[in-house]
Amino acid sequence: WQPALKNVSTSCNVGIINGVSGWASSVDDFPADTITRRFRYDVALVSALKDLEEDIMEGLRESGMEDSACTSGFSVMIKESCDGMGDVSEKHGGGPAVPEKAVRFSITIMSVSVIADEEEKEVTIFTEPKPNSELSCKPLCLMFVDESDHETLTAVLGPIVAERNAMKESRLIISMSGLPRSFRFHFRGTGYDEKMVREMEGLEASGSSYVCTLCDSTRTEASENMVLHSITRSHEENLDRYEIWRTNPFSESVDELRDRVKGVSAKPFMETHSTLDALHCDIGNATEFYKIFQDEIGEVYKRINPSRDERRSWRAALDKQLRKKLKLRPVMRMNGNYARRLMTQEAVEVVCELVPSEERREALRELMRLYLQMKPVWRSSCPAKECPDQLCRFSFNSQRFADILSSTFKYRYDGKITNYLHKTLAHVPEIIERDGSIG
Repeated sequence: WQPALKNVSTSCNVGIINGVSGWASSVDDFPADTITRRFRYDVALVSALKDLEEDIMEGLRESGMEDSACTSGFSVMIKESCDGMGDVSEKHGGGPAVPEKAVRFSITIMSVSVIADEEEKEVTIFTEPKPNSELSCKPLCLMFVDESDHETLTAVLGPIVAERNAMKESRLIISMSGLPRSFRFHFRGTGYDEKMVREMEGLEASGSSYVCTLCDSTRTEASENMVLHSITRSHEENLDRYEIWRTNPFSESVDELRDRVKGVSAKPFMETHSTLDALHCDIGNATEFYKIFQDEIGEVYKRINPSRDERRSWRAALDKQLRKKLKLRPVMRMNGNYARRLMTQEAVEVVCELVPSEERREALRELMRLYLQMKPVWRSSCPAKECPDQLCRFSFNSQRFADILSSTFKYRYDGKITNYLHKTLAHVPEIIERDGSIG
């Protein structure tokens, strides 16, 4: 590395080193080397690049580059991902006591490009063909930590952040097909769900009135103006806002201060690249449709405050109908498979059999039709190639969708909206324009 990496432990006699690389070895009575196993970030990147050596050299040849003219000017785009892995407790057995939650932090090499000596233009010589496959996603760190345990998570990920910051300021020189070549790394933390983004970036939890991790909108604002928002939040801004929150330079009340910092009330410790997480987007929106279906079966638009028993009976009717007609078993918590099967024109037709008014049935059909037009845009790896028509119509469709919600379904969206509906309607086109796809 030139210059040598700062703040990075020198111990790399093995691939996997203890998770705290030189930090005090106990975090709240968990001996930290037993709760985490990780590769040092720089070692992992070198190893991943060496795996790609043939692809990189072949890419150089295919783009007609002179091998010896490309010794510097390589740049590598890294996608970072981190997610909790739910319940991993030992079901029966007598191993050491470990927390039953785990977190995995992993990286994917998205692309490698190069500017040849004497040239201006950057040429991409390698692009990961399956960027969303688990096969291209290399684990960097596995930890027995609950993702909600902020203190332990930050302690364990601390060294990763330090190594990443050091690598941003430095370049890697490794030998490829006989010549030393220099690489710079660019990191994009797009593989996080909303919960993890809020945790890493110091934002309040998902139920906050600040609905969005991409813009400053409040829930009320987002429900009144569903479509027109720009992405404004950034890691730097979050750090600045945290300083304001911590120091309260204008001696404001808590409410004024919170409004000034737009819900940033903890110290951001890892930079994420704001995007939308497609799976939870599907799940969140399907949950919302499931609730709309119940409301429509009970004709909530006509009445005020139905009782819990009434609501329960509508839900039972909906579950029974979906089970009978679509063989869709009720689930405790919405999951990806249920969401995919619920969000179909077929499911809407089945639900419409229970909805008394033809006008309301038509609105439900239209809502689903628009949704299914929009969905491929955030599900595909390259929307401009895979669904150009839907991409072109997205803004029009989302506007139409929002109009229906705020008129026909006003009873549900009066001053409130779910986090993912807001993101789906307001931010998808801008993210795609910036990054080429979602995630």
